[in-house]
Amino acid sequence: MSNSRQTINRTFSTAPMMDWSDRHCRYFWRQLSKEALLYTEMVTTGAIIHGQGGPERFLRFDEVEHPVALQLGGSNASELAQCAKIAQDFGYDEVNLNVGCPSDRVQNNMIGAVLMGHPELVADCIKSMQDAVDIPVTVKHRIGIDDQDSYEELHHFVETVAKTGCETFIVHARKAILQGLSPKENREVPPLKYEVVAQLKRDFPDLEILLNGGLTTYEQMHDALTYCDGVMLGREAYHNPSILLGVDHAFYGHEVDTRNLKDIVRQLYPYIEDHLSEERSKLAYITRHILGLFNGLPGSRQFRRHLSEEAYKKTAGIEVIEAALAMMPDEVTD
Repeated sequence: MSNSRQTINRTFSTAPMMDWSDRHCRYFWRQLSKEALLYTEMVTTGAIIHGQGGPERFLRFDEVEHPVALQLGGSNASELAQCAKIAQDFGYDEVNLNVGCPSDRVQNNMIGAVLMGHPELVADCIKSMQDAVDIPVTVKHRIGIDDQDSYEELHHFVETVAKTGCETFIVHARKAILQGLSPKENREVPPLKYEVVAQLKRDFPDLEILLNGGLTTYEQMHDALTYCDGVMLGREAYHNPSILLGVDHAFYGHEVDTRNLKDIVRQLYPYIEDHLSEERSKLAYITRHILGLFNGLPGSRQFRRHLSEEAYKKTAGIEVIEAALAMMPDEVTD
């Protein structure tokens, strides 16, 4: 049975975000923090097993991304075990089961938050994955769904899954409303209840409990670490990626990062050149993830506009980024 903690330091991690936390995004984030645990966007078992292009299309990543965790979507225990083994063979450091996505597209396939209503099934899935791999197997879930939102039901869910030996639970501190709210609304409308996550940690002191949802400042994150074991940043990391520059100092004891933001962008150039040498590649597939890097600084709007307008063109190359950077003052740092 895999130990879900092993040697990964989960004090700070970035969230799995559909269409956002792809391999290019993670490569960029790794330039900002050497220590953060990076999660992939959710990949379904069906895509890995049956998808055109094979597992390579969905699981490819760069070695620099370590530590990196694959989030799987599915509810068939044998298929999840098969995909967990493939993830381990690809070199992922952890595999995580999605029990939090509220999309109706995945609900119909028994994927995501709907699984919170079936704790025994989740436990079966986790156990099968653990039996197939030696890397950690973890779970990410909500605090409830629809009218199944009592603390007693959440406690039962965690207790049931923990009996498999799973030790790491990433908790999005909102319930999911599966009927009537869009995925976007489900990230904003149900109220955050950090106190529920704090109670879980008190009730399960031996489990590793990570908090996700609504975190935007270091003050919030440090406060969260007084009652849980780690924090996970999602939309804030994507929209304002410069916040990641402080992670290694704030949580891992590194020296303060004083690098110039322009220099960090230029560190991406060899990677970008490799990407552009591939068939059907576009500069925008990478630059869309760096649009928010200069948010709040003079010239940031022009920087975003230039990249947004030019990077999708077939012939766009490094010169497009250089032109965008020229719109920012030379003294720009974080």
